[in-house]
Amino acid sequence: MATGMTSFTSEDVVSRPICLHGIELGEVADLIVDPVTMRALGLVVRCGDERDRFLPLAAARITDHQVAIGSALLLLDEVPFYRAQGSTVDDLRGAVVRTGRAQAGTLRDVLVSADGAVERVLVDTPDGESEVRVDAAVSIAKRRAPAA
Repeated sequence: MATGMTSFTSEDVVSRPICLHGIELGEVADLIVDPVTMRALGLVVRCGDERDRFLPLAAARITDHQVAIGSALLLLDEVPFYRAQGSTVDDLRGAVVRTGRAQAGTLRDVLVSADGAVERVLVDTPDGESEVRVDAAVSIAKRRAPAA
């Protein structure tokens, strides 16, 4: 992924415009991650024609103000396929996050590095918000059913 940002959360990019040579084609609706490999797969983009499309993260250049793409052909009509490969952060929000056998809290968001790895999960705990560094012991124990 080409990026002007070193890392980002889904909250950072949702509603950010998708632009091709300065022309706005849509906006980010959600981020799709693979909760098993803890990698971001791409963005769900709500396009100007009100259809959702998938933008592979590797084809996105995320800056502070927009997500730039090099071609409109990168916006794929395959959102259901990629949702089946992973989950949107919105669908995962509220799921139990574990570090080994201990419950760390419930998922609020993910922090994605420039290379697409989920490097931290942001969780809600009874004591407030917390960040958990992702390693082999971190898992998302249950998923909410995707919205219809």
